[in-house]
Amino acid sequence: MENYPQTELDIENAASFLGISAQRMQELMERRVLVPNWNEYQHLFRFEHKALHIDIGSVLVQKSDGFSLILGFPKIKRAMLLGPAIKFNFGDIKRVAVEEKMNGYNVRVILLDGKLAALTRSGHVCPYSSEKANDLLDHSFFTENPQLVVYGEMVGPDNPYVPKEIYGIESLELFVFDIRHKDTGLPLPLYERRRLAEKYGFRQVRLFGEFDILEAPSMITDIIREIGRKGHEGVVIKDPKMVLQPIKYTASQSNCSDLQHAMKVYNESGRDFIFSRIVREGFQSVEWDESEEDFRKRCLQLGESILKPMKGSIIKVRDGGRVAEEFTIRVKDRTTISKFEEYMRRLGMDIVFSEPETVGNEYLVHMTKVNKSTSDKTLAMWEGQLWS
Repeated sequence: MENYPQTELDIENAASFLGISAQRMQELMERRVLVPNWNEYQHLFRFEHKALHIDIGSVLVQKSDGFSLILGFPKIKRAMLLGPAIKFNFGDIKRVAVEEKMNGYNVRVILLDGKLAALTRSGHVCPYSSEKANDLLDHSFFTENPQLVVYGEMVGPDNPYVPKEIYGIESLELFVFDIRHKDTGLPLPLYERRRLAEKYGFRQVRLFGEFDILEAPSMITDIIREIGRKGHEGVVIKDPKMVLQPIKYTASQSNCSDLQHAMKVYNESGRDFIFSRIVREGFQSVEWDESEEDFRKRCLQLGESILKPMKGSIIKVRDGGRVAEEFTIRVKDRTTISKFEEYMRRLGMDIVFSEPETVGNEYLVHMTKVNKSTSDKTLAMWEGQLWS
């Protein structure tokens, strides 16, 4: 493991940049609201708690010539009933644009010390995502647009967070869904962003079209049915000028897929995570005015999504196994593997890495994440302990 010189935050200048007193800045550091990243990224300071109206996961970058602020991606609220939600949230405009919400993990990409760095939602620099970003994105975008930040979804099977094979992607791709200004977080208008991303050859989330407010609910329902049949996640409904806040809406199949994963590791998954997806199913069923037969199919799909994976985990522990999740990553630089392994360890993940396999000009690594809480809880039940 390399030793990196410790970077101290310039309290006075950081405070001036954020428009607060030096004392307030010192308090943020002492209370660990603002904490440095690791290794060569110690000059990036993560907001671990919301402060100064700055969201968790935002990153303060300290450079020799000053500071910049990479704001976290704003949380997009969810529509439970399409018609009322569109009318309530977009009543001041005539048309909305609809883009696909892809099922992967969110990164913000910036140019840092001559290379691209991919920031996770929590504000860490992921070594694996950063290698992929350097390989997939045209660096000239960042040198020619230094005040812009690319927001994208990392999607594909070689994915250590949300592995999905539903998009026909061989390994991992980055799909741009937003471009925003540093410091202010203001987004580019939708069509300006799409033109700019296309200019630099970036892959983008699918644009389904732009619809009149009155026809949007029925058009989006048709879109949701289409992508649901493919197992895709959902849509994000946007003001084309990006003045009003977007909203999101997901397919039933995506809700059930989430539940299948959550219930496999039932003791690690938050109850709110599970409950919210069940509630979505109820609202969607009513808004779609389903027949008894369609409602019955939804009930069966939902019930199986909840019980089948949990039953599998219980049987696995009964037979002497441990509940675990399997992931793969594919890298070109072998050192990225050791950096990513250290990164996972620092995040507190119990993951076993296989020896790298050579695949073409890349290294393929299999990872096994042991879900200790679910394994231990299930074993305790088999030993006769009571649920408390």
